[in-house]
Amino acid sequence: MPNLLLIRFLFIAFLTLGLPVTAFAQQLPTKHIINSDGHPMALWEKSVADPKGHILLHHGRTWSALPDFDLQVPGEDLSLMAGFNALGYSVWALDARGYGSTPRDASDWHTPDKAAMDLAVVLDWLQERTGQKINVWGWSYGSMVAQLTAQRFPQAIRSVTLFGYPTDPDADVPVVAGQTEPERRQNTAEAAASDFIVPGSISEAAIAAFVDAALAADPIRADWNQLHQWNALDGEALDVPVMLLQAEFDPLANTDAHARFFVKIANPNKQWVVLAGGDHAALLETPRARLIQASVDFIEWLGL
Repeated sequence: MPNLLLIRFLFIAFLTLGLPVTAFAQQLPTKHIINSDGHPMALWEKSVADPKGHILLHHGRTWSALPDFDLQVPGEDLSLMAGFNALGYSVWALDARGYGSTPRDASDWHTPDKAAMDLAVVLDWLQERTGQKINVWGWSYGSMVAQLTAQRFPQAIRSVTLFGYPTDPDADVPVVAGQTEPERRQNTAEAAASDFIVPGSISEAAIAAFVDAALAADPIRADWNQLHQWNALDGEALDVPVMLLQAEFDPLANTDAHARFFVKIANPNKQWVVLAGGDHAALLETPRARLIQASVDFIEWLGL
């Protein structure tokens, strides 16, 4: 009963202050735990009634789902999850092994093959829950995970959007002999702020909020090995619709590499969109609205 009274009080307070009720509804995502090969995976949900579809987000190399995709800054709309909600889509965001609310496994390492398997398990769970195929949206390393999953486990995938795609289709990652101890390096505020490189594209308050949220969620950098498994990435093996989403000033998204990759994509339902003025963190910057709209336009171009 006390919780119900508190909710009613906050609801009335939002109305009194003239704030939208949707802002109250978007504050906290729902957490699910999905078992992947005996390992608990944290999956975050922000759903809408009668959704047009479902989008699953996968974060990048350093930071987990909530700092990246549900950043809360007073007076600013920066949550990617809420942005997709506003256009009618239910959104889910996965914490990979060793990130956010998903613990490391017993090996202490994450690998591309594990990441693809985990994402496939979560996608199967989502398809069974929703009765629909899922639109996968990956950022940076997450775009590589999304591609590897789509190549190997496409059955639950409706489309894949690759944003901040940081690899080259002609790259050959060498096999590293021997397995050293995980570094467990402390993450830093400098690292958390490093992707924001276009002047004036994001407020100082938002950068500070991201740094705080990122360090709270991911104080220790996750450790990866077996990176030669990325050599399995192959556009010719992508049979699902693909959107390649690139920000103009993203130092990790090479236009020449994108061009060579784009022509290899097997599925003819493909688009390549460049966001003017954006960098690797464009989802949190001034191009955010265009990034969201471009992503939804691609999904809807495929037919609802």
